[in-house]
Amino acid sequence: MQKQIKLDNKTLDYTLKLSKRARRLRLAVYCDGNFVVTAPRRLPHYRIEEFISAKAAWVLKKIAYFKEFPSTFLNTNSAQDYAQYKEEARSLATARLNYFNQFYGFSYNRIRIAKQKTRWGSCSRKGNLNFNYKIALLPADLADYIIVHELCHLGQFNHSDKFWNLVAKMFPDYQEKRKALNSNNFRLA
Repeated sequence: MQKQIKLDNKTLDYTLKLSKRARRLRLAVYCDGNFVVTAPRRLPHYRIEEFISAKAAWVLKKIAYFKEFPSTFLNTNSAQDYAQYKEEARSLATARLNYFNQFYGFSYNRIRIAKQKTRWGSCSRKGNLNFNYKIALLPADLADYIIVHELCHLGQFNHSDKFWNLVAKMFPDYQEKRKALNSNNFRLA
């Protein structure tokens, strides 16, 4: 639900998501300027506003940061964008998985291309590999890193040292790739 709050003499719009599964409050400011608060369903509204007020400096800093450095090409999330890039992303993922899996030899079931707001990819316990259609918009090395990352989850379904050692076989500089994806230029919205 859409809400408003006054922080530092500025009125901000935000989205409040009440969740049965949430155990604590969570704030997120996305690169498109959206400010989202996730809260446990039964938490009183005044406690939510107290929490936001306590984090006002952080919220305002993030919103100002994203206004200063917009990352426009990843901000779009329309059905038209998805339709335009879905097959390109599928072709890319399929080709690169075939290439990299020559070195790993993992078996996987299906490849799914999705329109997600917060994830580049995921791997299910059934061996399904899911990728955000926006991998088609990334520089090739970052798209390859995401594909290898999810492929390596077939060998280690966690983020342990063993998992990162698998990733490092193809990307010894995986930490730099992770930082690049988390930078403002490539953040998902």
